[in-house]
Amino acid sequence: MEYVRHVDQAAMNGAAPTERYSQWLLDHTTGSQHCSINFIKTPAGGGSPAGMHTHVVDQIFYILSGTMSLEIEDKQYEAGPGSLVVFPAGVPHRNWNGGTEPTVHLAFNVPMPDPSEPFARPVSG
Repeated sequence: MEYVRHVDQAAMNGAAPTERYSQWLLDHTTGSQHCSINFIKTPAGGGSPAGMHTHVVDQIFYILSGTMSLEIEDKQYEAGPGSLVVFPAGVPHRNWNGGTEPTVHLAFNVPMPDPSEPFARPVSG
């Protein structure tokens, strides 16, 4: 198991400015049994490709830079650098970047979702 992991800066910087970049830093493929962590850079105007959705696990975002817009159970929020956002399992939510600069965050999923199951479950509305 690699105890120190790094974001692939070359791949992230090579992504088109309008493209969402995502890299799994920790999950079942890296030897984790209990938690997964995803590094995500979302361009201005971009957002979660799932739209309004839920998960069967808790999802926690830690915002590193930029401002993320959120809708959680029909309420709107803004989260900036240093903010921790908690989506308990089963709570409908969506996130997007309504700003002019990229948003960078870490997404923690606890417990680690079963890779054979759909991760995001769309909410019809």
